[in-house]
Amino acid sequence: MEQSINTKCVQAGYTPKNGEPRQIPIIQSTTFKYDTSEDMGKLFDLEASGYFYTRLQNPTNDYVAAKIAALEGGTAAMLTSSGQAANFFAIFNICECGSHVVASSSIYGGTFNLISVTLKKMGIDVTFVSPDASEEELNAAFRDNTRAMFGETIANPALTVLDIEKFAKVAHAHNVPLIVDNTFPTPVNCRPIEWGADIVTHSTTKYMDGHGAAVGGVIVDSGKFDWMAHKDMYPGLTTPDESYHGITYAERFGKEGAFITKATAQLMRDLGCIQSPQNAFLLNLGLESLHVRMPRHVENGQAVAEFLETQSKVAKVSYPGLKSDKYHALAEKYLPNGGCGVVSFELKGGRTAAEKFMKNLKLAAIETHVADARTCCLNPATSTHRQLTDEQLEAAGISAGLVRMSCGLEDKNDLIADLKQALESI
Repeated sequence: MEQSINTKCVQAGYTPKNGEPRQIPIIQSTTFKYDTSEDMGKLFDLEASGYFYTRLQNPTNDYVAAKIAALEGGTAAMLTSSGQAANFFAIFNICECGSHVVASSSIYGGTFNLISVTLKKMGIDVTFVSPDASEEELNAAFRDNTRAMFGETIANPALTVLDIEKFAKVAHAHNVPLIVDNTFPTPVNCRPIEWGADIVTHSTTKYMDGHGAAVGGVIVDSGKFDWMAHKDMYPGLTTPDESYHGITYAERFGKEGAFITKATAQLMRDLGCIQSPQNAFLLNLGLESLHVRMPRHVENGQAVAEFLETQSKVAKVSYPGLKSDKYHALAEKYLPNGGCGVVSFELKGGRTAAEKFMKNLKLAAIETHVADARTCCLNPATSTHRQLTDEQLEAAGISAGLVRMSCGLEDKNDLIADLKQALESI
């Protein structure tokens, strides 16, 4: 019987047998004992399932990864140490020196830098495209060496909504997978695989954890992209891996398991960005209430956005749930239950007004964080981007008066009251 996503949040990934722990156990061990070398050898040859070193795999992590795969409708998943690591692994697993990536320009700044600077140093080139680009414009960005397309369901902090179907259609026309970072909506509010995405990533640090307790990331494979059908484009998956006993991942594990198995046996082995079992345990506690928390975040975000839209000291509000928002139609299509609790707004008066506003907040905390049970705010011009002039901020698409507010689980009336008194101080 197919269970609802609400039930999967609580039950998926781990089913204890008779007399076993009801809560997933924390296997806080680096290594695992075997009786013979032959037993361990089968694990190294990927001929048997099991564990030999936590840098590659750990039972606690696998329980939680299995839950997230079930939530997203994927066939396999792998936890990583952070969302940045998840996006890096997802791209680098199918790209190498000489490859090219097409990516939406409206993505989290850290991911933009990962793709535009760090991956470029590794010989992987990128073409950034507007999330609003037409099919013709998207097609024009592809090259013979393009191996992946990347975007965010709801971009951080611009709050643009990705037209997943359009991006997937173009990606598949060029025989490449679409990778979608689904951090902000979570699978409770959007399941990109159902709209054509092939790989889904998350910073589990955000809503999935939801309590600011544990940094982490995850990669989920849809199991739908046919690597062998494009054998020449993805030799890492379709030809023998001499660094791992000559295994051809796509042949041995098929569409459903090749991507994650390669990411584990090769990238996690060499780069070691594993999530700690303790953090995976904390993540699972967050997942168990994800379906209950997300509607409240959305309710608060919507209420705050609607309030801010009526305020004379606010120049602009970005929130896809607003009918006036540029991305409202796409939000209704992909996010019918709402997107997230993050609202971006621009104050009149620029940097000075934003600084005064932030100083007078009583309930909302000033933090470089989003998607927490507690409401937090950030003004990039006076914090993360304070080294830039107003002119440089505008060139980066960030106004001096921009405030990003992540609405937590508090009472929405209290949040609005806090905003009201802080606006009055300007």
